[in-house]
Amino acid sequence: MTAHAKRLVVIGDANPDLVLTGPELTPEFGQVEKLVERADLVLGGSAAITAAAAARLGTPTALVAAVGSDPMGDFVLTQVAAAGADVTSVVRSPGPTGVTVVLSRGDDRAILTAPGVIDSLDAVQVSCSPALDGAAHVHASSFYLQPRLAADLPALFTEVRERGATTSLDTNFDPAGRWLTRDLEALLRVCDLFFPNQTEAARLTGQDDPAVAARWLADRYGPRVAVKCGAAGALLHWDGQLVAVGPPAIAGADATGAGDAFDAGFLTAWLRTSDPDAALRTAAAAGALATTAVGAASRLDRAAVVTLSRTLITSRVDLSAG
Repeated sequence: MTAHAKRLVVIGDANPDLVLTGPELTPEFGQVEKLVERADLVLGGSAAITAAAAARLGTPTALVAAVGSDPMGDFVLTQVAAAGADVTSVVRSPGPTGVTVVLSRGDDRAILTAPGVIDSLDAVQVSCSPALDGAAHVHASSFYLQPRLAADLPALFTEVRERGATTSLDTNFDPAGRWLTRDLEALLRVCDLFFPNQTEAARLTGQDDPAVAARWLADRYGPRVAVKCGAAGALLHWDGQLVAVGPPAIAGADATGAGDAFDAGFLTAWLRTSDPDAALRTAAAAGALATTAVGAASRLDRAAVVTLSRTLITSRVDLSAG
């Protein structure tokens, strides 16, 4: 890292992921026991993975989250700190650390989460955190898992923007199926960047075409919108233009955390260059490399991401022309 590098603060969830891998992962009640190929305990939580990945990519990064005062909380802090991120603003709350069980078939997965203390984080704890002092960018993850914080995020983002920082959001999936709430609409209006995946963009807008969904979100609320489309690559609605990138030619083993690695790659490149094309290429490379192994999202190699991003080509369409 360089002394003049811009600093990123990531707010949100932090927990372990227990990833179970195999071709037959459908549980069966009636005390039926089934075998899986392997089980891996890795860093989880969208915010924690994004923070660890960004730090691994060379961005000075601080995580603001809540974990319990238990061995799982210790595990999370050790993993994030080992990646090079600052964990001094992570709150140790009474109660259990959240935990997620992922049933992974490689390109698809089912996710079961026990939230634990994830929702104990509030806006006062975040706004009082020394991590925000001098931050160039503030990113929030897992909006729907943190209703206590979600209601105050619009005011918090307004405050950090007034200090000169930029903002971004990755809502992740909404377990309650509410999607476009008033709190989220208010938050999108004070976001500079929004990072839904294709499914989330469709649920939020009612538009199955990710390009149409991205334009709908950008026109209605104002942020630049990057939509993660999995095996189809990614696209970015940026100031009236649509930028697209195809998927790197990499065989994926597990997609858990790939979207969070994408966010980290985009923010790392954007904070360094302010070039949306370079940011999208770096994001696509980081997301692809995150699929190469279980837990790879939080263990990205900066040189590998840079090398792969240079092989990718973006295409650009001026939407104002038609």
